[in-house]
Amino acid sequence: MTTVADAHADSPAREAVGPATGSVAAELRAAGCAEATADPTVLAAYSSDGSLFRLRPQAVAFPRADAEVAAALQTARRLGVGLVCRGAGTSLAGNAVGTGIILDFSRHLNRILELLPAERAVWVEPGVVHAQLQAAAKPHGLRFGPDPSTNSRCTIGGMIGNNACGPRAMGYGRTVDNIEALDVMLADGTVVRLDGQDDARHFPRLHALVARSLEPIRTEVGTFSRQVSGYGLDWLLPEHGFDLRRAFAGSEGTWGIVLRARMRLVAEPAHLATAVLGYPDMAAAADDVPALRAFPVTACEGLERRMLDRLIEAKGRAAVPDMPEGGGWMVIELAGDSAEELQASARDLVAASHAQDSMVFGGGDPTAAAIWKIRADGAGLVSRTPDGRDAHAGWEDSAVPPEHLGDYIRALMELLDRHGLWALPYGHFGDGCLHMRVDFPLDEDGGRQAMRDFMFDAARLVARFGGSVSGEHGDGRARGELLPRMFSPAVIELFAQVKALFDPRDTLNPGIIVAPDALDEDIRTAQVRPGDMPAGKTGLAFALAGDGGDFATAVHRCTGVGKCRADSAAGGGVMCPSYQATRNEVDSTRGRARVLQEMVRGEDVQRDWRAPEVHEALDLCLSCKACGSECPTGTDMATYKAEVLYQAYRGRLRPADHYLLGWLPVLSRAAAPLAPLVNLVGRVPALAAVAKRAGRIDGRRAIPAFTRRTFTRWFRHAGAAPAGRERRRQREVVLFADSWSNFFAPRVLAAAVAVLRDAGVDVRVLPSTECCGLSLISTGQLDGAKRLLGSAVEALDATDAAGEAVPIIGVEPSCTAVLREDAVALLGTDAARRVAERTKTLAEYLLEIGYRPQDLTGVRAVVQPHCHQSAVMGFAADEELLDRAGVERTVLGGCCGLAGNFGVVEGHYEVSEAVGELALLPAVRAAAPDTVVLADGYSCRTQLHDLSDRRGVHLAELLAWGLEAP
Repeated sequence: MTTVADAHADSPAREAVGPATGSVAAELRAAGCAEATADPTVLAAYSSDGSLFRLRPQAVAFPRADAEVAAALQTARRLGVGLVCRGAGTSLAGNAVGTGIILDFSRHLNRILELLPAERAVWVEPGVVHAQLQAAAKPHGLRFGPDPSTNSRCTIGGMIGNNACGPRAMGYGRTVDNIEALDVMLADGTVVRLDGQDDARHFPRLHALVARSLEPIRTEVGTFSRQVSGYGLDWLLPEHGFDLRRAFAGSEGTWGIVLRARMRLVAEPAHLATAVLGYPDMAAAADDVPALRAFPVTACEGLERRMLDRLIEAKGRAAVPDMPEGGGWMVIELAGDSAEELQASARDLVAASHAQDSMVFGGGDPTAAAIWKIRADGAGLVSRTPDGRDAHAGWEDSAVPPEHLGDYIRALMELLDRHGLWALPYGHFGDGCLHMRVDFPLDEDGGRQAMRDFMFDAARLVARFGGSVSGEHGDGRARGELLPRMFSPAVIELFAQVKALFDPRDTLNPGIIVAPDALDEDIRTAQVRPGDMPAGKTGLAFALAGDGGDFATAVHRCTGVGKCRADSAAGGGVMCPSYQATRNEVDSTRGRARVLQEMVRGEDVQRDWRAPEVHEALDLCLSCKACGSECPTGTDMATYKAEVLYQAYRGRLRPADHYLLGWLPVLSRAAAPLAPLVNLVGRVPALAAVAKRAGRIDGRRAIPAFTRRTFTRWFRHAGAAPAGRERRRQREVVLFADSWSNFFAPRVLAAAVAVLRDAGVDVRVLPSTECCGLSLISTGQLDGAKRLLGSAVEALDATDAAGEAVPIIGVEPSCTAVLREDAVALLGTDAARRVAERTKTLAEYLLEIGYRPQDLTGVRAVVQPHCHQSAVMGFAADEELLDRAGVERTVLGGCCGLAGNFGVVEGHYEVSEAVGELALLPAVRAAAPDTVVLADGYSCRTQLHDLSDRRGVHLAELLAWGLEAP
């Protein structure tokens, strides 16, 4: 076989400059890449990955078959532009960005082609997500061994590209150890299968080059398991059989394009146990690693107290389970065939350690699961210093032989101190791999030089310990320049020669590993300064307080870890509903953050609150608030969207739906007394059509009907306890009559009254009709929202003149969330803080007072938690109350798709329906006719009404079944 390396050894070098932006996409489409674009919003979203780097591509394409990949490669070579392959784009080293063509494999080339349980193998396309593969293998008792912390969104192609490892590499090896065969497209479009058979015969020049270089390869490459820097040329040694399929792992897309991969599967362990060992500090924990490797350990991870403190600060003490005493911990997973033997092994491991305290958990223990989740979210949790500065990737995955890890940690912390920098270490201690982010002052003059100085000193330090500048993520743009600090000139030259054989024109991911770009070049955060976005009057100053009230700083919270791309159906949480429906990067929280960062930068996207790219990116944001709690870095897109809309329309005419839907709660006060006449509009098709067009309401949506008797009116006349009833109630609450429930669903509030009185609680209701202003917040009408919310907070605060902290009970989750969180963020007053502390959901309060609901055994329910409840209050109390009632249930993940005014507005209907089809609508269609659909949110119940034949029931209504009406 004639190889691409032989055929093109004398080809001309890649041109330094390609065609003008836009023409590359046209050339791609002409060549047969149907989905190729130079849309400015898309280019902005793809300008960065999970790294520090920002390189704006000239085109992004989404290939559907090998022929389109070949067409893209041919186009890149012809035009002299680089080509970068990308999956989820979570690369921390800048491996998935470039100035030429980006090929995103995650949209179409994401199929599991053939699962072979008997052979414990699987053929996959490169865009298959790790969690997707695990879900397919699990019914067969199998799994793919390596599992990075980004397993809910990382792709197998990306894992091959940087030889990903993850915490369980001790038990299952790295990605390279699990490759059985690869179908690879080489730089000239030739497709070859690499399966470890006759590779030397097919690649004679490479074989000859390796044969001449045995000594430096044997002494410098692959010296320990986590040395993933450079190229894995040790796999090409005679003792490894010139195994090119394995050598491809970690080449970061610079040798060829993986089209398909046959990966090894392993048996799921029968039993697991977790031991958590506490030590005075991280270095002391690392000292113990060699003594623990003799046990059946599949994972050995290090955590530091400051990471837990960060989580407590962000989410409260309840977010962190009880841990052994100590300032540093090792979390160790053991696997085996017998639970009893594992428990014994765990006890022996504890005895063999030098831990000052310990805990041992069996498989499936929720405390152990919570601890492992903290570790999985590590990259996001350590991205901010205690005083709110950004901590950056760069020196984030160095590795040393495990026996040197403790001393290396001490030396590295001393180096940080000498440079005046901060970092919080954690990582794969069993393999000697250390993760951390460093607070390089990149937004200050001299910040880039400070980064360079530290990085080069750190490279010399890790080399002194026989280590690697990368132990997991690859070199990319972050560490390619450092390779001469750990490899001899002979090995550096060898890397260049191998790259030239595979890719003589330097088309494939240029600037990576060989002839690398400077590590401080094209750094995204070094190109902006706090205050770069002229805000004038900031609408959400208190909400942005954690970022100094600065929008530019806030949007750079997003470091690109990509958790917003996790599949909600696979337990990935709620965010980001529109991305779940469209699978477009622009519609992810990260994609939107990247566009906002581009706006702040002000080069390719105009530094203007009205920039069309910004509004295009934000248009499909449902303001579900999930990212504010689920994103490890706290990237809060609902807040950013509200600020953008506020600034963009301040002093200007707004879209009609902002007025109609934003002010609907206030308009309802005037409309409610005229309910029969107003409701006539919705019942007469011609009138309804005119009203919808005027308000930019989608014609397929129903106009909600006003109640003929509001709850507040009913409560004044009939809601009080009957005269003469024995007063046995010792407790009192204020029931907040939110606008949606009061004007459109008073039955919910009335049911809450019945349940609370059954619990022996007196119920009070505000004499005035107050609104939290949620619909104004979501449309960016923040001045009006502050007025409405300020009035509501003042009225609610006045109900506790005696200072007894009388609970405020909310039944509409979105409005309850406003009182609980947004009021403080928007108003920043003591009254708002007092109201927030008093506000509870119905379930939280009933649990607090020990209420025993009536027995509902035999009732089955499909439960749709509201997004805002999941994000702000959580759903645990509702689950516990349903347990007490004996309700058998299926709790859905994800969003209903309506999300307040989002799904009602023209242009959103299809996405709204698609989001509903992810979980809610299929679940209710599959449910038996007598199954209750439990949906506390008014928007969730409206979505059910519009898109199904089922009626949603509130928790208060369910608990009130059979109770005496108040």
